[in-house]
Amino acid sequence: MRLAPGSDVPARELTPVGGPPVPVPDPARLVHLQFRRFAGCPICNLHLRSFVVRHAEVEAAGIREVVVFHSPDEELRKHVTGLPFPVVGDPSKKLYAEFGVESGRRSLLDPRVWSPLVRAVLTGTWQTIRGREHLPSSSPAGGRLGLPGDFLIGPDGRVLAAKYGEHAYDQWSVDELLALAAQAPDPARKP
Repeated sequence: MRLAPGSDVPARELTPVGGPPVPVPDPARLVHLQFRRFAGCPICNLHLRSFVVRHAEVEAAGIREVVVFHSPDEELRKHVTGLPFPVVGDPSKKLYAEFGVESGRRSLLDPRVWSPLVRAVLTGTWQTIRGREHLPSSSPAGGRLGLPGDFLIGPDGRVLAAKYGEHAYDQWSVDELLALAAQAPDPARKP
């Protein structure tokens, strides 16, 4: 079941890898809840780098990033070093099911993913050679066919915007997220 703007997200605390529990929704900020694929996924890493580089802008817009992978914490631990936002493992895919984020062959078969996939593999290989990234598991928990999902959640727990990826690189850019946050109702834009 997919969530649409206006859907309610029950309050909970998510436990990230190596950090304190994170409230979702956050009573003082918007939450950008990103569903990614597996630990070390080259496409996910390429995307997350854009959020790392512009993290200060995202925070200044009153947005808290929370990233979910369908990998266990043990697999994620070596991939999250240096990320300025919490990363949560969901190997049972309970959150994925709750938010309606799916897997499918189209994640990698869609021609729109091929160029980013090549760029991600080349960049990831270079970063691995330089010791800045680690290779993903040869058989990642949850498989390789996950689709991304993005949700902007207000402090009151309402979904303000949602995006379900049609392929592995179909997610909000930083600019799209900032534009959505700028349209959020004033009570949702507390610093």
